Amino acid sequence: MTYNIFTKNFKLKRRHIKHDNHSLNEYPPLLRKIYLHRGIDTVNDLQKSLNHLLSYDHLNDVHKAVKILYDSIKKKKRITVVGDFDADGATSTALVVLAIQSMGSHNINYLIPSRLKDGYGLSPSIVKQAYEIGTDLILTVDNGISSYEGVKEANKYNIPVLITDHHLPGNELPPAKAIVNPNLKDSKFLSCNLAGVGVAFYLMIALRAYLQKKKWFEKNKLSIPNLANFLDLVAIGTIADMVPLDKNNRILVWQGLNRIRSGKCRLGIKVLLDITHCNLYDLVENDLSFVIGSRLNAAGRLDSMSTGISLLLSNNIENIYYLANKLNALNEKRKKIEKKMNNQVIFLLKKLFEKNQKNSPSILIFYENNWHQGVVGILASRLKERFHCPVITFAPVDKDILKGSARSISNVHIYHLFVRFNHLYPGIILNFGGHAMAAGLSIEKKNYEKFYKIFTEFIKNFFHENNIQDIIWSDGELDPIEYTLKTTQILRHAGPWGQNFPEPSFDGKFLLINQKLAGNRHLKLTLKPLNGNNFINGILFNVNTLFWPNNDIKKVEIVYKLYMNNFRGNRQMQLLIEEIWPL
Repeated sequence: MTYNIFTKNFKLKRRHIKHDNHSLNEYPPLLRKIYLHRGIDTVNDLQKSLNHLLSYDHLNDVHKAVKILYDSIKKKKRITVVGDFDADGATSTALVVLAIQSMGSHNINYLIPSRLKDGYGLSPSIVKQAYEIGTDLILTVDNGISSYEGVKEANKYNIPVLITDHHLPGNELPPAKAIVNPNLKDSKFLSCNLAGVGVAFYLMIALRAYLQKKKWFEKNKLSIPNLANFLDLVAIGTIADMVPLDKNNRILVWQGLNRIRSGKCRLGIKVLLDITHCNLYDLVENDLSFVIGSRLNAAGRLDSMSTGISLLLSNNIENIYYLANKLNALNEKRKKIEKKMNNQVIFLLKKLFEKNQKNSPSILIFYENNWHQGVVGILASRLKERFHCPVITFAPVDKDILKGSARSISNVHIYHLFVRFNHLYPGIILNFGGHAMAAGLSIEKKNYEKFYKIFTEFIKNFFHENNIQDIIWSDGELDPIEYTLKTTQILRHAGPWGQNFPEPSFDGKFLLINQKLAGNRHLKLTLKPLNGNNFINGILFNVNTLFWPNNDIKKVEIVYKLYMNNFRGNRQMQLLIEEIWPL
């Protein structure tokens, strides 16, 4: 097949039931099938009570960490939380500050590295800033596992460091006083999928238990804090960071999401939802990422994440509205920058495909000197979704260094590939870190062409050896009688849905009755299933307007989700189309 800018490079597969022990019979047949598709075959797997959370006892160094924290709180030492500049880092930072304050310590502050000036994590420059404000203890959240030089610098200043992180460790661990990370090689904690905010939450649970044991609250006439009050932050950080939703994370997200729906959340979250016209009670998991997470991330990408954290910490309604509107404006600015970068990519893609019309790319790698390093990650994600292959996009840090964001497909562990590449070709990548689906790296600008050539060939060989192709999964074809608002609502509340526990999606063949653009970039469709007589509305966001609308296309196959469209209180079912191709 000729590969061009309009085609998709993926294989459609339908999920199947691997094991059926004839349980879950109390659920509707469609929902039961969907749960079985995801390996859920007992009611226990669907428990959402906090009583079913894993214990903190098996987290490495957690007991050591709480003893150090207790000593700092008791002696009124200054604790500085060092966070990250994304939504997970922001929620982690806010949670720890609020939780420790609720336990009676107010000698706590936070530092967030500037993406543009300091780079990621606990760097020597951040340690110096911590020292200058009189820090006695550094507590990292959502970072630190790769901060070897930063911890060494802190040790020179005699500032002990506690690391809480969830990122994969390198060969050498930083010389910190304690490292709490479920992904340590010898970890016995049964959920390695906690987000940074999840690890921080667990540490606070352990700290509260230790303070109770020491009769801290009783001696100081303090109420024992209800840490469930911070689960709104845990849910936002977990969903925004796209960590796998195993049973433990599903409990955390479900509890937090329901607290937000019922209005039991930080005032800043309520206001952010209010100014974006997002109904609190209709909130779904995607809203945590696309409404709240994207605006928090915009601060970290373009400005300072302190804006986002201040919103989460503040109780002053006037200040909160100011901060929420600032975050919203930053997000609009981010969209404009992204649109400009995307237009440049389309031009680069056309040039690329003019050179190679026969083969689909194994990887897309791009760099432009005027790109913004805070936005290249989003650009990489968009390209990965569109072309179904790994993507790396670079932006300049300074005149000598480029910083790249990598996004990968489901069966290509990009972090492990960087490890392997770095072993085979040492020195080309200066540093890297991340997960299976997303990673960051730095290279010298003078080595870009060298990296491009060698890494492209490296990936090409890997794809050939392993017969790699991106897979789009479907839960099958719906019966025409299942295209209802009731079915939509059942599925909507059957989650929480997210990474590795995906929202149900379906595939089918349809007659294309009508098609028109909405807002210059979205495609509204009227469809009729080939296996039924009902007419159904659908929408495809951010469509390729060079190809759609296309009145020559009368029949299509689509992959879609059921979506509840709520317009002026009128709720209707429509199809949220993810993939479409002509028949």
